Order: sequence, then C-alpha cells, then structure tokens
Amino acid sequence: LEPNAMFVLCGVVLTLVFIFHACRQFPGCGNIVTFSQFLVIAVEGFIFEANFGRKKPAIPIRYYFIMVAMFFTVSVVNNYALNLNIAMPLHMIFRSGSLIASMALGVIILKKRYSVSKYTSIALVSLGIFTCTFMSAKQVASDSSLNEEDGLQVFLWWLLGIAALTFALLMSARMGIFQETLYKQFGKHSKEALFYNHALPLPGFLLLAPNIYHHAVLFSQSEPFQVPVIGLTLPIMWFYLLMNVITQYVCIRGVFILTTECTSLTVTLVVTLRKFVSLIFSILYFRNPFTGWHWLGTAFVFVGTLMYTEVWNSLGPFLARWRKRPKEE
Repeated sequence: LEPNAMFVLCGVVLTLVFIFHACRQFPGCGNIVTFSQFLVIAVEGFIFEANFGRKKPAIPIRYYFIMVAMFFTVSVVNNYALNLNIAMPLHMIFRSGSLIASMALGVIILKKRYSVSKYTSIALVSLGIFTCTFMSAKQVASDSSLNEEDGLQVFLWWLLGIAALTFALLMSARMGIFQETLYKQFGKHSKEALFYNHALPLPGFLLLAPNIYHHAVLFSQSEPFQVPVIGLTLPIMWFYLLMNVITQYVCIRGVFILTTECTSLTVTLVVTLRKFVSLIFSILYFRNPFTGWHWLGTAFVFVGTLMYTEVWNSLGPFLARWRKRPKEE
C-alpha cells in the first residue's frame, strides 16, 4: 500500500479507540460526536478552501444543498440505528453492503450493465450480510434475560434498526450517483465538496440541540483526566471527543490525499481494509458474540468486495514478477 493508505488505516484505528470509549459509556452520544466533526471540518474548509467565503464554488450551491440533505440524513439515521438494538459489528457489516445498493441504483437510474464477476461479487456480499443479519436476529430473539413480552419489544426495535440501516444504505448510494453526475458535468472538486458537505448541514443540528446539549452536560460530569505532556486537566469524555475529532480529520484528509495521488482501486481497497479493521476491533473491544456463521458471513462480505474491485487481476502481474525475481538474480 501507499504510505498515505497506511496513514489512513492508522488514523482509523485511533478514531475507533476514542469513539468506542465514548459509545461504551454513553451509547447515544453519536450526535455530539458527529456535530463536533462537522464543525471542525467546516471551519478548516471555510479558512483554507473557501478563503473566508471569498471563493466562488465551482459547482452551483443548489446542488450542494441537495447533496447535503442526503448526507445529513444518512449520518443521523446511522447514528440512531445504534440506539435500536443494533450491535456495532452488525452495523459495520451492514454498511459494507454499499456495493449492493450502488450497483442496484446504478442499474435502475443510470441504466448501467456489469460483468458476471461483478454480479457474483455482489451476490457474495448480499449472502454475507444476510447470514450475519439472520444470526444476529436469532441472538436478539433468544435473549434469555428477557421475558417473552420484553423480548418481542426488543426484537421489534431491532427490526426498526435494520430498516433504518437499509434506508441509510440506499440513500448513501443515491448520493454517490448524484455526486457522480455532478462531477461529470462540472469536474471533480472533492475538497470543495468535503467543505460544503460539512458546512451546510450545521444549521440542521439545531434540531438535535437538546440531545447534543444533554450529552455535553454528561461529558462535563465525567471523571477528570490530566492530558499528558501539557498537564491540562479536563473531563475525560471531552478528551475522548477531542481526540476523535482530530483523528477523524486525519482520516478524511488522508482519504482526500489518496483520491488525488492513487488509483481508485487503491482507495477502494483501503476503504475495504478500514471496514475489516473496524469490525475486528469492535469484536475484540466489546467482546460481542461472534459465531462461526458470523465469520463466514464476514468472509463473504470482504471477499465479494475485493472481487468487485478486481484486486486479483492487479495482483496477478505483481505476483508473476515476484516469482521471476529469484531466477533473474
């Protein structure tokens, strides 16, 4: 992998450490975390990309409003899905199905056609997600700590969480298609899109202000923590949030560098590895039940994703050259 790709993966691991600490103590803190990330990225973009509002966007602002409405909706729905009895591993595996949604909407909206290998890879991803979802459903339904009535209620909330994830998945795919059509028409302006996607939704967080304020108060009441080196003392949850915002910014900047310096195949491969690292870290950290069926489903998801990116075709010439090297020497 390129150095920038490793940079992104390292940033993702650090981000996961801090966000999992926060979610473990306050499961509903997703909104304050998302708001903080949006605010920091928007401020940075306003200074360095928009030049304090003096730079005119290359893509008309009305298209960004449409894109932002989709982006904001996907972020909020994904956050609330975690409050609907959706375990973190299932959440990440389900979101790995973005290939399925993108292909389906591409066929329906853009009238695209794909090769047999592409359809096979999508079938593998679909099978993997179905396997993990079905096994998680059995675990929720068979929770022995709940009586029959409570167990049914928990299961119904879980079904609502699955519906929320499905909606967010399709909306995210639709946003990707919308971005693709915009870039074809106006050219690629990923850094500009990054700024507007984070700046324009900020007023929308006013709708979530009570929830954000509630968790800000909870964060302020957390145990004090002395920051190493500088010796500053602050509530530990604010420290976690600060570190999450910094590492998330590092990840986003790293992805931007990858999109400008590497091939799209490398970027897709890094994103796939990021999901795999996220999944493994979540399982180990939260000690979530993960059966052999879950592992099989996970293998289907990631093998299908790698097949979709045609990694094997790229690795073939590289392995052939590697095998010839000893003979040449």
